[in-house]
Amino acid sequence: MTDDQHKPAPEATDTDRTKTVGEDGLDIPDTETDNMQEDLETEFPGLDGMDEGMLGQVQEMMATLERAGELEKENADLKGRLARLAADFENYRRRTQEDVAAAQGQGISKAAEALMPVYDDMDRAVTMGAADPAKLIPGMQAVQGKILSVFSGLGLEVTGKEGEAFDPQWHEALQVVPGDEDDVIVQVYQLGFRMGDRLVRPARVVVSRKD
Repeated sequence: MTDDQHKPAPEATDTDRTKTVGEDGLDIPDTETDNMQEDLETEFPGLDGMDEGMLGQVQEMMATLERAGELEKENADLKGRLARLAADFENYRRRTQEDVAAAQGQGISKAAEALMPVYDDMDRAVTMGAADPAKLIPGMQAVQGKILSVFSGLGLEVTGKEGEAFDPQWHEALQVVPGDEDDVIVQVYQLGFRMGDRLVRPARVVVSRKD
């Protein structure tokens, strides 16, 4: 027996343990590698040999980048919706302004139409007064009554009459004179008008005050 026959067989190396020879003579790895790691190594060759902790950080960064892309798309969608909302609001504002302008024009037209007969009566009163001055005062009084009737039809109420209690909400005192009672209107310089709870014009009056 020769010395070569007594030599022990060489031990298998790590490379030998992880490879299997196929039928076609090619070495086939015994274990499969992780797909994510293969992709990373393919796209970023410098990651070869990276430990699991660092590899997890890289995977987390890639997931964050993917989420950032989704957020960017959501942001673009929100900007589009905001632009459409702004356009709709601008159209609404324009239509509202047009409606207000149309309502104001219609209101002015109705008020002028209601006052036209008053002008006609005043014109007749002046014509009659020119021929006979005694008829001028009754004619003007009739015109005054018609104007107040028109104001009433428009929703206006007269405020500030003689004998009425003074109310600073509706009346403006121009003068205070001695009288039998406090805060009573004894003279009216100018009638006031109100529309419900809203003052249109204060009455300008003289108010009494007990000595």
